This record gives sequence, C-alpha cells and structure tokens, in this order.
Amino acid sequence: MSLPKNFLYTKEHEWVKEEGTTYKIGITDFAQDQLGDIVFVELPEIGDKIAQGDSIGSIESVKTVSDFYAPITGEIVEVNEKLEDAPELLNSDPYEEAWILKVKDVNDAEVKELLSSEEYEKEIS
Repeated sequence: MSLPKNFLYTKEHEWVKEEGTTYKIGITDFAQDQLGDIVFVELPEIGDKIAQGDSIGSIESVKTVSDFYAPITGEIVEVNEKLEDAPELLNSDPYEEAWILKVKDVNDAEVKELLSSEEYEKEIS
C-alpha cells in the first residue's frame, strides 16, 4: 500500500491529515502490518484534551496490545465509532475508513515537525 502524499507522519507510525479546522488521526499501514490481525480498539473520549506523546488509547491484535499515542496536541471532537464493531478496518483500510479520532485547536508548531510521506518512507525502509 503506498503512502498517501497529503498526510503527515510520526516515527511512532501514526498519521495526521488536515481537514479544514480539524485534523484526522490514525495509524499507518506499516503499524497495522506489524500488529497483525486487530481485534479491539480502545478509543479516547470526545472532549478530552490531549498532549503530544500522551497515550490516548490502545489497539489490541492477536499478537499484542499496543498503546496509541497522540501525534499532536489538541481537543478530541470526534472518534471513529465504526472501529468499536469493526476493529479489523485498521487492517484493511488504515488511511481512509479506519481513522481513529479528529482533533481541533492543535499546536501548529507540532504539526510543522511531523514527517512528510517521503521522510516517513525513509524511516520504515
């Protein structure tokens, strides 16, 4: 699966996509591939204020349970409730249908520090 060019990435394998005044956040194809078959996603709460680097949920696969970290600081305005009933979407469509949360009021300086698709590609190859 090729990396979407209009997304930003972290070395911890999360992605961030700007959508107007909010930012959509999820895990990369590389991350879901490393985890294996995903069976459960613990979602954060709408209204929570998160800080970059905070553990804000977890992703459980048949192999392991992995914390999910906030790639940027902001306030959660939406979570992807589809993942509660269909966590396997993270395996099949990590960049579109399986986003995890949306945030507003982000720290622009943190966004500028995220990796481009080219930079992230170098991290994982």
